Amino acid sequence: MKSTAKSIAQRCGSFGLQGSGGVPMLPDEPLWRRVPSRDAEGRCLADFRMIIPGLRDKSGSQQRNTLRIVNAVLQHYGAWVVFADFNFRTNLLWVSIRPRPGLTLEIPAAIKTLVPEALLLAAYWRR
Repeated sequence: MKSTAKSIAQRCGSFGLQGSGGVPMLPDEPLWRRVPSRDAEGRCLADFRMIIPGLRDKSGSQQRNTLRIVNAVLQHYGAWVVFADFNFRTNLLWVSIRPRPGLTLEIPAAIKTLVPEALLLAAYWRR
């Protein structure tokens, strides 16, 4: 895992979190309307949520750096990540992925390696 995290950290560029298919996300729309529950073929997606305590209280450059790192991890797993949203008010990262055994722990572990304060809140399969 550390080698994956290291390679991601080396490639960190300036990225922004995006919705699936590059569709712009509307921040005022409720999250339950934006989070996909199924992929284009109708298969259920898996979700995990992480909290990054205190991120909203950090400087803008620290926030951007943390989100750049998180986004680099998500882009590394781009074939699996369908949706990502970070809520600054609650410091909550929500990620929906195509199901693959162990991936709801692998991606958060990569994020935690690079952002040690990040905490996994929940990983579950949707029905």
